[in-house]
Amino acid sequence: MSDRFDYFVVFAEMRTGSNFLEANLNAFDGLSCLGEVFNQHFIGYPNAEDVLGISQAERDRDPERLLTQIREATPGGIGGFRFFHDHDPRILPKILADERCAKIVLTRNPVDSYVSWKIAQATGQWKLTNVKKRKDGKARFDAQEFEAHLDALQAFQVTLMNALQVSGQTAFYVAYEDLQNVEVMNGLAKWLGAQSQLDSLNTALKRQNPEPISDKVENFAEMETALARLDRFNLTRTPNFEPRRGPAVPGYVAAAKTPLIYMPIKSGPEEAVQNWLQALDEVEDKALLRNFSQKSLRQWKRERPGHRSFTVLRHPLARAHDAFCNKILTTGKGSYNGIRKTLRRAHNLPIPEEEPGSDYTLEAHREAFTAFLVFLKANLSGQTAVRIDGHWASQAHVIHGMGELTLPDMIVREDEMASYLPALAMQVGHGAPPDPVHVPIRAPYSLAQIYDDRLESAAREAYQRDYLMFGFGDWL
Repeated sequence: MSDRFDYFVVFAEMRTGSNFLEANLNAFDGLSCLGEVFNQHFIGYPNAEDVLGISQAERDRDPERLLTQIREATPGGIGGFRFFHDHDPRILPKILADERCAKIVLTRNPVDSYVSWKIAQATGQWKLTNVKKRKDGKARFDAQEFEAHLDALQAFQVTLMNALQVSGQTAFYVAYEDLQNVEVMNGLAKWLGAQSQLDSLNTALKRQNPEPISDKVENFAEMETALARLDRFNLTRTPNFEPRRGPAVPGYVAAAKTPLIYMPIKSGPEEAVQNWLQALDEVEDKALLRNFSQKSLRQWKRERPGHRSFTVLRHPLARAHDAFCNKILTTGKGSYNGIRKTLRRAHNLPIPEEEPGSDYTLEAHREAFTAFLVFLKANLSGQTAVRIDGHWASQAHVIHGMGELTLPDMIVREDEMASYLPALAMQVGHGAPPDPVHVPIRAPYSLAQIYDDRLESAAREAYQRDYLMFGFGDWL
């Protein structure tokens, strides 16, 4: 069908119109889009058991096998799939390097996609085929959550752009607004090598929330204020989602008066350090300075000559235990319920289907956490379909990422905070800094209750780089 391409990929994100684009691609003779075939939590579609005869378990063991099947399984045409930033990272380099893979990049204003995502979460309605069944709902804007959303999109778009630049390839860019243009769809199909053309677009899927964005967000004024510090021109449909910002910057926390700024590592002693920053200037939590951008961070530094920045390391075993208890074991707010389900299903993580109850024993906790450490070893080695999340990425890697903008002046270990944090405050002129107060990790059982040599060994295997780089010894 095509003398240039053997298969295609639609690079998109949730709530960008990718379902609608797929439906229209499938309306062309010879084009077959197979859904999210490399989604961590399902294969193709939520209720599908396989794609082209390959099951989810088989795909997870060997993702390249499925890629080969897609490339070869559409005689007289070409097959393809949708790929989001959090899909199986092992297959992405293969796709990007393959010049016989047609790249389609679908983009949408990130504010619109975020609001649409929040409404879908609130209503539980992710597709609409019958307007009479439309569910009304409003989004609640969360500034930090949106920053994380924007950072993820921007980082993925930059990865795509750089890979295409280095390999001398180009992509077919489609904006959300282009999806209603039959001429654009015909042009895309022609680019892919299709001979047929459409007179009209697929009408089965309906736009779910056609109202102005001001009518779809319950705290719209708060959203406007939060977005005011971003360049509005960079919230348009550019494929790079400028400005390019270090992913950790929005999470930095500065003291209200003392010129100190904390660069947190997730699943570290964040609460203890922020409590200390409050006590340092005798202020409430809301008085701490947060939500930095690169611009506001540079301004903060210019206005405070002699400032100091710092981060705090946590022992890898204790940090993994924090991530496990607060992101995987629990099902409450802030938990990674999607990854939790994947770990139970695909990695046999022995945790309850729901929130742990009274029958969740100490021994069960030890076994579940040990299994999580085994998963981390594979995950950090790029051997799983699950993303390497910031809550369990190696601390050496996180600090390397900080260095894209600025490195911390001081790297403090959690068990040395009582000595080094007050001394750091005195270096910037504080007369009588308080001691930091330890905050226990929220967990059904403490690490001390379950600690054994097997846990220590598993942590060392997962975090060899951190143990070597920072000289960590045994936790106990």
